[in-house]
Amino acid sequence: MSSTPDLGQPVMTTLAVADPGGLIQSVDWVAVAPPLIAALVGLVVLLADLFLPDARKKTLGWISTAGLALSLVALLPLATGGTRSTFCLPDAGCSYVADRFALVFQLLALGGALLTALLSLHTVAEEKLPGGEYWFLLLSSAGGAALLPAARDLATLVIALEVASLPAFALVALRRDGRGAESALKFFLSSVTATAVMLLGVSFVYAASGSIHLTAVADGLAHAPAQLKPLAEAGAVLTLVGFAFKVAAVPFHFWVPDTYTGAPLPVAGYLSVVGKASGLAGLALVTTLAFRPYGHTWGLVLAVLAALTMTAGNVGALRQRAATRYSAVRLLAWSSVGQAGYLLVPLAAAGYAGSAQPLGATVAYALIYGLVNLGAFGVVAVVARSGATRLDDFRGLFARDRWSALALAFFLLCLAGLPPGVVGLFGKVVVFRAAVDAGLGWLAVVMAVNVVIALYYYLVWTAKLFAPAEQDRPEPVAGRVPGPLAATLGLAASGAVVLSVAPELVLQVVNGALF
Repeated sequence: MSSTPDLGQPVMTTLAVADPGGLIQSVDWVAVAPPLIAALVGLVVLLADLFLPDARKKTLGWISTAGLALSLVALLPLATGGTRSTFCLPDAGCSYVADRFALVFQLLALGGALLTALLSLHTVAEEKLPGGEYWFLLLSSAGGAALLPAARDLATLVIALEVASLPAFALVALRRDGRGAESALKFFLSSVTATAVMLLGVSFVYAASGSIHLTAVADGLAHAPAQLKPLAEAGAVLTLVGFAFKVAAVPFHFWVPDTYTGAPLPVAGYLSVVGKASGLAGLALVTTLAFRPYGHTWGLVLAVLAALTMTAGNVGALRQRAATRYSAVRLLAWSSVGQAGYLLVPLAAAGYAGSAQPLGATVAYALIYGLVNLGAFGVVAVVARSGATRLDDFRGLFARDRWSALALAFFLLCLAGLPPGVVGLFGKVVVFRAAVDAGLGWLAVVMAVNVVIALYYYLVWTAKLFAPAEQDRPEPVAGRVPGPLAATLGLAASGAVVLSVAPELVLQVVNGALF
């Protein structure tokens, strides 16, 4: 209320809120538990590293693994209940929403981080990496990746993306052989540039829409004055850049091969799955929720990006020479770029369809890809223990290590989409159908051509596993496979077999509502 006294008297203004208690809200701890547990365990590990003697620091890895498993368990109450939200404003919406979309991507992020932790238990000790820092960084990045799919405003999205990304730079640089620092620098400079462009785009979007909450942004852009339309469209394009970098879409993919070869192998696998999943989740949120009024515009942009990305990735993988050092890791790196192109296809279809329904195909394919790709990196990590990093070093692997060879063959066939890797075939079919249903026939043709290209290099690698070893080349000897590595391969292979026998377990997300 305001009063106007006599001239010369000061004006007294009282600011009041009708319901002051309404500004204080309770936090839904069940909803925020998955990323929160990962973050808290990361802090516990960092503090424990200060006090534990060197002989007992191996327990930090098991604590981290248990923390990630506990984060996955925290998803169960969210799976059985309905949508939960917290950090809400009355007129703008909620900043954190634990819906079906968030649940599936949190499962992918935390499950991928758990498999990475199991792969890392032996790697940290064998490569003499600093354990406390390694586990803290991994848990911090996993917490950010789990936070991102539940974020429903631009500020939280950007913060979550950076929390997932910044520790990843340091993880790449932890390898002290010179290549790690160079790879981390390339990764860092590319990411910082993309983030700066994205922040500029977010500021443009906020100026045009007047809000940072995704649903409110869509309403603001739909009713924006004509003079602000160019600003809004420029902001939308620039905002997509940061997420396209995380997905490794063309032309933001050049950092991938060098970063993967310079990083510890579990970190490379983590980046190929969890890093890609966080970028994909952010891209899906901003396009289908915030930039909904510009669906046909970003749909076309993503369709072109998908075609270019899958083509560049598969051609790059095809060009790898089997006798070159690190050619196995580089092939998986380029293959992950090609797979990113397939993941973008349903997003482009969502723009043309004007609904989020095609996103189910992206989610299903991401789950399949994440499981089998981490499994493939696991087998490469097993073979690389003897210093073997070339594709030629995998020749005759079946004779030396039968189970690792069979596991890698199965993972490669899943990535190729060939039986018995039936789950990979079904994943590609649902992506292909999403493109056709949206009227993107030309993109479906490009995808079909790229699938044929990928078949070649996947089958060539698979054939090497069962070919006789060359007589004049000594066979790599690595000894017995450590328990954590064997457990990772067993979990990934068992999961892929179960999904191949019962693909409806993952493909059911295609038909359900995600938001």
